Amino acid sequence: MNRLAQPLAGLVDGVANDWAPLLRAWAAGATGRALINAVDARVVAGAVVYPAQVFRALELTPLADTRVVILGQDPYHGAGQAEGLAFSVPAGQRIPPSLRNIFKELQRDLGQATPAGGSLAAWAGRGVLLLNRSLTVEDGQPASHAQLGWQGLADALCDALARDARPKVFLLWGAHAQALAPRLQGGPHAVLQCNHPSPLSALRTPAPFLGCGHFGAASRFLAQAGRGAVDWALP
Repeated sequence: MNRLAQPLAGLVDGVANDWAPLLRAWAAGATGRALINAVDARVVAGAVVYPAQVFRALELTPLADTRVVILGQDPYHGAGQAEGLAFSVPAGQRIPPSLRNIFKELQRDLGQATPAGGSLAAWAGRGVLLLNRSLTVEDGQPASHAQLGWQGLADALCDALARDARPKVFLLWGAHAQALAPRLQGGPHAVLQCNHPSPLSALRTPAPFLGCGHFGAASRFLAQAGRGAVDWALP
């Protein structure tokens, strides 16, 4: 079961890489304390909150290793789906529609075979930060924790990424991700934008997701910047 079962503050302390100072400073501030208390109160009240590993994206992809940032909206809200990585589901789970379209674009853009499962953990280990703007959600209630203050943490993380001098690529798919675009301009980074991969918008003009070519474009930019092309292959 992928439900949250321990106090959120303990998970903050469990992040031990170069994200730790930023994450702990956020948790010690008024907004962070209020959010942690609100999420923990819902769990104590019996709410089923996902995922169990709230900060897994930060644990798997340190700031120094981040080459690509993919911003999602909030975790999947069904049992067994959310695994703390944007758009990703554990092996054995049915692949959600947006992720199916991501795999379609990978195949169209790079000729990559469709993966057997829906986990994107391999990307996280290669410097692709899979970050949702809201890091928790309640069972069956999409965006149920979107107003608790998670966006403040997402903003702080993106500010740190933008300030970092190592070139990286931000992939902003859909309006929620694109709201952060003004924070990411002006540095040595590439900011690529298109519609969300959801079936409702993946083909919508003027910036359809299917056909965007973002995977190849990201690899070309990073190779030219000296950070190496991304290996987008998945098992």
